[in-house]
Amino acid sequence: MNQQGKGWQVSRRVFLTAVAVLLVAATTTVLASGKFGRDDRHDHDDNHDRSTYAIGLWGDLPYSDIQATVGVPNLIADMNRHDLAFTAHDGDLKAGSGTPGSLTPSVCSDAVYAQGLKYLNSLKAPAILTPGDNDWTDCDRPANGGFSSLERLDHERKVFFSTPFTLGQHRLRQEVQSDPLCLGVSGKVPCVENRRWTLGGVTYATINIQGSCNNLCDTAPDPAEFAARNQANIVWLQQTFEEARARNSAAIMFITQADPGFDASDATRAPVRDPKTLAETDGQPDGFQSYLLALRDEVVAFERPVAYVHGDSHYFRIDKPFLDSKGQRLENFTRVETFGDHQENGNNDVNWLKVFVDARSREVFAYQPQIVPANRTALPAP
Repeated sequence: MNQQGKGWQVSRRVFLTAVAVLLVAATTTVLASGKFGRDDRHDHDDNHDRSTYAIGLWGDLPYSDIQATVGVPNLIADMNRHDLAFTAHDGDLKAGSGTPGSLTPSVCSDAVYAQGLKYLNSLKAPAILTPGDNDWTDCDRPANGGFSSLERLDHERKVFFSTPFTLGQHRLRQEVQSDPLCLGVSGKVPCVENRRWTLGGVTYATINIQGSCNNLCDTAPDPAEFAARNQANIVWLQQTFEEARARNSAAIMFITQADPGFDASDATRAPVRDPKTLAETDGQPDGFQSYLLALRDEVVAFERPVAYVHGDSHYFRIDKPFLDSKGQRLENFTRVETFGDHQENGNNDVNWLKVFVDARSREVFAYQPQIVPANRTALPAP
């Protein structure tokens, strides 16, 4: 081979090496960007790319035929028009009791979960759910069909939580609480509804915490179920803080259903409790004190922002109601309650909350309520 041919081969090798390097770099950039292709199910657990992104929060919907057929589809279409990293529904896929003559599922039959699954899978972004009391703890009410609440929770675990991936058209892999700590009909089962994931320098977790005194009151309270799940929830809570510290996460967001009450300020919307001891003072069974005490200890020690998302009392608000044992406000804790059904006010409040997340910013989370334009006229007073 002449010198010119040898030189061409060397140049060709250099060129191909450069192309290979560029392809690897491009692939790395795409995976780090957080953009998911249709059916992409990568375990996107990126704590290094701390670019800004947005998420969507909603819950306590639908509660009526018009919400199920018009309001929620409008809300989902509105969320799909936004570039969201993921969405999360904080529980209650139906009203607390069945509606006689309803055209859409309103009791705890399999149809209500099929309807919820259809909603969640129509979202373009990864779709996350945590169970609500209307979905299982209250299913033993005669007006809900008189189902076994444990059997309905088992059913939800099969429908929504059978894989380590989210729902939605694009999917996100999550860490699942796999220890058999909760109760099902057959005994101890994994609490597969409790999930955790990290995105852009922020750690997220869902925790199965319920209204109806966390399953200690209402039609058929179940102290054994409560005790097992409460222990599991506290373990998951503490492990989430450990995970966030290990990853040097800038913040944590928890997504749950129940409004546990944090103080004595509003008996119309939540359990009232002594803000220093966190003991409930309204005479109802207290399904939250031990959990809240564990949460408070972790929030104090963490020092960085903690957002606590819930539904349950249907009152959109963003505030700081948590105090330490000395009565000082926990300034790094923010309670976020999503919109929920309000048929009595004439517009139903079928809306959602957009949260901008920037791990490089001081507060990390910035909140922007989204009043769905189509629902201002599509949901008249019943």
